[in-house]
Order: sequence, then structure tokens, then C-alpha cells
Amino acid sequence: IMAQKTLPNPNHRRVKEGDLLEIDRGAYKHWAVYIGNNEVVHVSGIGGRVAANPGHSFSISGVHFNKAEVKKENVFDVLGTSKCKINNSKDRGNKCFDPKEVVKRALGKLGPLDYNILWRNCEHFASWCRYDKTISQQADDLLTVGMIAGTLVMIGGLLYNARSERK
Repeated sequence: IMAQKTLPNPNHRRVKEGDLLEIDRGAYKHWAVYIGNNEVVHVSGIGGRVAANPGHSFSISGVHFNKAEVKKENVFDVLGTSKCKINNSKDRGNKCFDPKEVVKRALGKLGPLDYNILWRNCEHFASWCRYDKTISQQADDLLTVGMIAGTLVMIGGLLYNARSERK
């Protein structure tokens, strides 16, 4: 008899229907909604799987640009060798749906999805299922870094121009 696989639980809590799973892919975090029976619903690339190619920092779930779909898959197939944790931290400050409703919302979105790393990614999807809000801390962080970098480039350009005019 094959031993039953269990999800890692660093916070010593069993995963329940409607929980959000944060999967560590190294350069980014992938998110999925646990729906029970070792299954998750998540945003995945069309024609590509996360576990097969976790090294691309500008693709989430193997997705490039807008080619994505919401899929129901075995949680262990999605995890591959990645570590994961239950992350319902957005429960603080947000009203969350009953677990059955979270699952219903996730299953109701199966199929093609217009994907955008900043506005419609896997974390946005998982957050929408649980809170009816599209929240993505990693997208917000990426936007912040981009704005800071852009500001520094502008300041550098202005300083360069000012210095060039003095000569």
C-alpha cells in the first residue's frame, strides 16, 4: 500500500477547503485555491506547467503575456518539488467568503483567462476567490520597484543634463 502524501504544513495546520496556498517558485510565489481531495484551482499557462519550468522570473505558471487558463489539478502535480504554505494572511482586514463559496467561485472560473503579471495574475485570482478583491502583494511590490527605478533613472538623466549644460 502506497503511503498517503500530505501537504507540508510549517504552521502546523491542516489545509482546508477554501485555503489559499502560496507556492515558493524561487523568484516569485505561485498561488492556488485548495478545493479539497488533494485538488487545487489555479492560474496556469496554456501548454506549459509550472513544475517543468520554475526558473523563468517573468512567467508565472509558465505563462508569457496573456496566454493562461484557470485549471483544476492535483495539488502535488502543481507543487512539484516546490515548498508551499497556507497563506490566508489577507483575512486580516478583508471579509472572506465561507469555504464552500470560495471553492464555488474558483470552480466557476475554469477556462481561459486574460493574464497580466501586474493586474490579473495567480495571486489576484486566488484573492478574488476568497475575498472578492483582486489583491497581489508581489505585483504591488514589483510596481513599487519599477516606480523607484524609473524615478532614479529620471533623476540621473536630469543630473546628467544639468552637468552637461555646465561644461
